[in-house]
Amino acid sequence: MPEDWKRFRHGHTETAALACASMDGEAGSVRPYSPPHTRAMMHKEGDRGTGAGEERRHQMTIITLTPPRARAESLAEVACSPQPLGGGCSHLLTLKMAAVNSREAQDEKEILLKPESDPDMPKDGTAAASTSQKESKLVLYHWTQSFSSQKVRLAIAEKGLQCEEYDVSLPLSEHNEPWFMRLNPAGEVPVLVHRHRVVCDPSQILDYLEQTFQDEGTPKLIPPLDSTYYHRVQHYRELLDSLPMNAYTHGCILHPEITVDSHIPAYASTRIRAQIGNTESELKKLAEAHPELKDAYIAKQRRLKTKLFDHDNVKYLKKILDELEKVMDQVETELQRRAEETPEEGSQPSWLCGDFFSIADISLAVALHRLKFLGLSRRYWGNGTRMNLEAYYERVLERPTFRRVLGHVNNILISAVLPTAFRVARKRAPSFLGAAVLTGLLGGATYLAFLYFKKRLMAS
Repeated sequence: MPEDWKRFRHGHTETAALACASMDGEAGSVRPYSPPHTRAMMHKEGDRGTGAGEERRHQMTIITLTPPRARAESLAEVACSPQPLGGGCSHLLTLKMAAVNSREAQDEKEILLKPESDPDMPKDGTAAASTSQKESKLVLYHWTQSFSSQKVRLAIAEKGLQCEEYDVSLPLSEHNEPWFMRLNPAGEVPVLVHRHRVVCDPSQILDYLEQTFQDEGTPKLIPPLDSTYYHRVQHYRELLDSLPMNAYTHGCILHPEITVDSHIPAYASTRIRAQIGNTESELKKLAEAHPELKDAYIAKQRRLKTKLFDHDNVKYLKKILDELEKVMDQVETELQRRAEETPEEGSQPSWLCGDFFSIADISLAVALHRLKFLGLSRRYWGNGTRMNLEAYYERVLERPTFRRVLGHVNNILISAVLPTAFRVARKRAPSFLGAAVLTGLLGGATYLAFLYFKKRLMAS
């Protein structure tokens, strides 16, 4: 039986559990934030709110592609270069595009990575980009349920950038495959590729986007250094990025009794421990099969063990959730200040740090959406607990970019189960059988979606 079918043999139940178990997409550690070294421009009036900038963002095109398995054999070993963005994974590469003749990758191109110096990059290793780099497309490897991937995708949408997305399926362990481990030895998503550069750390990806795309028509998410807003934005960005979101996620999956109205399937907690154990065994086998990646696989295996030990501790979970109360209080106070700055009735409400949507709003919006998924919204802003925070989240849900990029990520059936099923059917089933499977899945999905929304409407 093919390996993908084995992973999917228990149907959507196991896939949903896998999706929940892999929602962070990282190794479980909180990385220190490295502030950008170049100045960014503040939003212009036309780029704020629902003005011209909002209209421009609607023009963003996202193409979701599946990375071909053949890439595992075609990727050359990646060598790290000096890291201008401050730590993490940042490679200088020559990307050569070669046509793929297989039917499976008919509409895709194979990326060959070869470590070379980049003639367009300054010798001092700064993050400045040439005009040709700015014009070249962005490629993002991500997983839909990954918290860090969601932040990067929302930032790309807010900046109105064209991006080609490759959905690296964590339930199918595609992030553990050799081709991806060569791209990012930590085996984590997201990973951004922009011409000659590979950036693996989510904070560095956001900084790279801000530093690289500074033309007048691109909205800015970070104000200039001499702006009165700069330190406020950076403070809340660092505060929110320091939250152990992966610990919240795994802890709430393993201990659903502390949540209310969670979107997590009830059976997920019974499957996650077994799946983590299976992943540890898989990493060990991959380390033996690929000696050149042995150190990377062993390091990832150790991180996984530590993560399960820490996140399965209910006392630790309650402690960090109590500490989150203080952060939410601080955010509520800041939002109250914004409300007092715009007291006129009918005036446009401000965002977290001002009348512009900043990188701090990216962090807050995605964090609130994750807390909602985990069943923690009632605790932190429901029942009138923090009215400004509740109103802020409702505005975020109505923001066009947010709705387009993250509108359905909290629905596991639509965002994780069905895409995984389609991928398995497409890759492994014969054409006629695959068509039948896809048709059946589509019909089942329609029925399940109908039941889901009917339940929601009745509940409301």
